[in-house]
Amino acid sequence: MKLNFKEQFNVSHKIVRGKINQKKLSVSIPYKQRLENIAVVLEALAHQTMHKDDFEVIIGAMDYCENLISLCNKYINKINIITVLSPDNFMIPWARNLAMRQATGQVIVQMDADTLLPPNALQNLYDTHFAFEQRICVVGQVIGYENNNEGFIESVQVKPYENYQDAIMDLENSTGKPKDPRFQVRHVIPWAFGWTGFIALPLEVVRELDLYFDETFQGWGVDDLEWSYRICKNKIPIILSEKVRAIHLPHARDPEENRKTETLNYRRFLMKWPSPDVELAHCFGDVEANSLYLDFMEDRRKVMSYLKGHLGIARGFVNGKDTLIVGLELNEANEILDSQRTKQFDTHAAIEIYPLIGMALPFSDKEIEECKVLNSIPKFSDKYASAVYKEVDRVSKNVVLIYNLNPEFNLRNTAGIST
Repeated sequence: MKLNFKEQFNVSHKIVRGKINQKKLSVSIPYKQRLENIAVVLEALAHQTMHKDDFEVIIGAMDYCENLISLCNKYINKINIITVLSPDNFMIPWARNLAMRQATGQVIVQMDADTLLPPNALQNLYDTHFAFEQRICVVGQVIGYENNNEGFIESVQVKPYENYQDAIMDLENSTGKPKDPRFQVRHVIPWAFGWTGFIALPLEVVRELDLYFDETFQGWGVDDLEWSYRICKNKIPIILSEKVRAIHLPHARDPEENRKTETLNYRRFLMKWPSPDVELAHCFGDVEANSLYLDFMEDRRKVMSYLKGHLGIARGFVNGKDTLIVGLELNEANEILDSQRTKQFDTHAAIEIYPLIGMALPFSDKEIEECKVLNSIPKFSDKYASAVYKEVDRVSKNVVLIYNLNPEFNLRNTAGIST
């Protein structure tokens, strides 16, 4: 049935009104035993210049906490708060996914239970980057991450929201002088700075591209980097916005335990997405990897100029022995180019092949019987070659260097490795 002009106008008007009335932002926060921190975070959200009807706060709780419920009740007339409950083990991806699946806003904002937002943060984020339905991912500055390096902290006396006014003012006056270390180096690897302290992405993009967190990542660390890697892989621009800012609140932590889970999660990340950028970030850290990436890729190109294909590693059984070969030539399909190398492996055994040079490997300590390092590795600069020797020594019980050494090559980092 054809509509007349008046009917068409009424229909389109309702559609436009419906879109305007949709919440602009959904703020997702995972929570576990950070009551003092999240009390300050909620107070900061209650002070946002964005109207409370334009955003919602969804808390993914990793345990049932009556104190959290009581705290949320204090803000029931100030903020639109939704709480969802995930299992009581430490699974941040699950908590974030539960929160995202409840979201109704145009844009999903991921932040932590220790992220304090200045009053204009949400309005500024939306107006600057999402008011025109941009399909981008925006990373905001988070000041105070350096307190993660202060060692084991059993407890922290969190200050009331009012005590952070000077810090907020300093933050607002820091234009052109970013304090977040991610904003002080070149942003070359797009995904490497996608930390969930303060990051935003259209909800439509999340659902269309299935950009939920990988729930196989457990404990602390790397789940956000793997998430942002997939955002980048789906060709969504990842933008660092210096004027979108937040403060990281101090909290209790055990860095040693964090490093353990971070290491395991990085290996999972590397096995899932084996590539030079992931390997570099795993080996040197995401911030330094951005500084090194162009240098590393130039070094890699020089080495590959001697080869027919690109570099990789292969793991399988050789004469019944679990063996890793590093420095192999691979074709575009990541198959071993040298048929003689392929024949070294037992015919009945499966071969795992990864396009890595070996600076970071997705294997546990000493789980491989023997590693053979081929003559492509010493052609790298010492910084990268040394990282390979250190890593193969970590994963292998025995390492053999199979090449005639250049007299000028420095052997100081290959101590204990036979040739």
